[in-house]
Amino acid sequence: MSATIIDGKAHAQGLRARIADAAASLSSRGVTPGLAVVIVGEDPASQLYVKNKARQTVEVGMRSFEHVLPASTTEAELLALVAGLNADPAVDGILVQLPLPKQIDAQKIIEAIDPAKDVDGFHPINAGKLMTGVPGLVSCTPLGCLLLIQSVRRDLAGLNAVVVGRSNIVGKPMAQLLIAQSCTVTVAHSRTRELPGVCREADILVAAVGRPEMVRGDWVKPGAIVIDVGINRVPNPAAGEGKTKVVGDVAYGEAAQVASAITPVPGGVGPMTIACLLRNTLEAACLRRGLPMPAVDFAA
Repeated sequence: MSATIIDGKAHAQGLRARIADAAASLSSRGVTPGLAVVIVGEDPASQLYVKNKARQTVEVGMRSFEHVLPASTTEAELLALVAGLNADPAVDGILVQLPLPKQIDAQKIIEAIDPAKDVDGFHPINAGKLMTGVPGLVSCTPLGCLLLIQSVRRDLAGLNAVVVGRSNIVGKPMAQLLIAQSCTVTVAHSRTRELPGVCREADILVAAVGRPEMVRGDWVKPGAIVIDVGINRVPNPAAGEGKTKVVGDVAYGEAAQVASAITPVPGGVGPMTIACLLRNTLEAACLRRGLPMPAVDFAA
């Protein structure tokens, strides 16, 4: 068996096109969604990521507000900026880029964001809504994973799903999204006993543990859908001394021979994260104004 490659770039492009159509529909009613992105520090990778977010925000017809702060920014200064963005009627979504410098308590910042503008889906209120099945803003990466899974199989009811990873950002919300699709869900992690055997029971296997190529091909049930969330930089001697490459949490070459469908790294889950951020911004703009979401199939 050779797996179908789930092309995250192509799916993200299609999702952004549908978001652009929906944003145009809102714009015709006098509403232009606005996304504010805050970055603290000068990490080149984070700065590039923020620039990509800003560019894609504008491309889909939304307003982008960028706030680049020095690494010396205090917690009080960042909290004051967040308070200002909470109060700004032009801002529908607020994203504070993580990680933050050590002098800033990230959880305190997350909790300071207005839950109605929390397009990252990290606020405890939005996390609680997901847990209890109440509509709310959902963490972007897990939402992107679900849309990729549904791109190859819409009806997930009754399937066994295993999520390897228990973070608040990916593992836990991913499990809740799959439960909402009537899957039977196991949350595993690096300390799970007999982890390979647990993974082999999965019809849907989501790897989000942060260990390069930890999930081997013989951990995968034949015909399973495999979603690799991992982004790990490892040495690449073939490219020269000191060179690196990006790999996922799954041994892709091995797993692709067993799975029915699999996401590559890079080019799988990553592009969907920004696209889902834009989707959340659109949803936040509608919810804040009591408007229905435009009739667009975001899972198409």
